[in-house]
Amino acid sequence: MYKDIKAVIFDIDGTLIDSMWIWRQVDIEYLGKRGIPLPEKLQSDIEGMSYSETAIYFKARFNLPEPLEVIKEEWRLMAEDYYKCHIKLKSGAKELLKLLYDKGFKIGIATSNSRELVDYMLNNHNIKQYFSNIRTSCEVDKGKPHPDVYLKVAEDMGIEPCCCLAFEDTVAGVMAAKAAGMKAFVMADEVSLESKDKLIEMAEGYIHSFDEVMGYFE
Repeated sequence: MYKDIKAVIFDIDGTLIDSMWIWRQVDIEYLGKRGIPLPEKLQSDIEGMSYSETAIYFKARFNLPEPLEVIKEEWRLMAEDYYKCHIKLKSGAKELLKLLYDKGFKIGIATSNSRELVDYMLNNHNIKQYFSNIRTSCEVDKGKPHPDVYLKVAEDMGIEPCCCLAFEDTVAGVMAAKAAGMKAFVMADEVSLESKDKLIEMAEGYIHSFDEVMGYFE
């Protein structure tokens, strides 16, 4: 299944790093300042949306008076310290990145997060050098589950999508990768546990640590 793979593309939040819980807390605090309780299914409603799409959704749903850029900047400031200093990589992530890099695979990022927060995290963990291409969903027409961001990363790399393997953690993310024509592995994450059965059905594999797939690339 992996003999034709030439590039590996990683989602960030919930996949490469343990960070999905942070965004729930940001939502609670952001809405709480405005006297709005966190809707029960908010996280599933915005799953896969780009940073900009999420701001548009919040502005409309909660009737926010602030411009979109002000909304996004407040979120960035609320999450900044986490991404600069505190977020941990998923188990085996750094080892797999080094292995892939040493073996000559192209390595990319396809994320719904903001470029600034991604850069903070990559610099904090000293792993930015492994990636030949980084794209956010704000840089394409539509966020996940649409394939746009994955197709853009593959295009930038000069690699056919069928020769790319994606690592994701959500249904929307796997749908995006598969719609792009890529194979997909799922990294287990507490936030997406309720979708575990569906994710197992959709993807080529379901893992709890990147150590589990090291052997595929050695």
